[in-house]
Amino acid sequence: MCRNIKTLFNFDPPVTAEEIRAASLQFVRKISGFSKPSEANEGPFQAAVDEIAEISTRLLRSLETNGTPRNRETEAAKAKARASDRFGARRPLSLVNSPASDGSRKGTLDSAGCEIGYPSARARNPERYDMPTGSSPRARPVKN
Repeated sequence: MCRNIKTLFNFDPPVTAEEIRAASLQFVRKISGFSKPSEANEGPFQAAVDEIAEISTRLLRSLETNGTPRNRETEAAKAKARASDRFGARRPLSLVNSPASDGSRKGTLDSAGCEIGYPSARARNPERYDMPTGSSPRARPVKN
């Protein structure tokens, strides 16, 4: 739930009341455990959101810094790059099952969802498996 709470201080343009309220709502959702409260809890839930938003607004107004304000677009691009490094680049779904430009099927998925044309996990990491490369679990050793 709290992944949507972002740093709100020291940005250009400054934070808006809607952004503070959205962060407050996420915070109250997290600590209460409700994404949508029941009718009985709606009043206290909204009161908590309002109080957190008011306190957050006061906090952000009172904070001081000597640093230059950060640009929202630049910070968003940095976050996107960090996510790409962390989770890897993702291919668009339209390209996942399309043939490669050279006409081969390399990079496409078979019925089991495995990429065609690339070595299997067993072939890439034979030391992770108990059996020697090339044998199958049903193969029995030949006795001399």
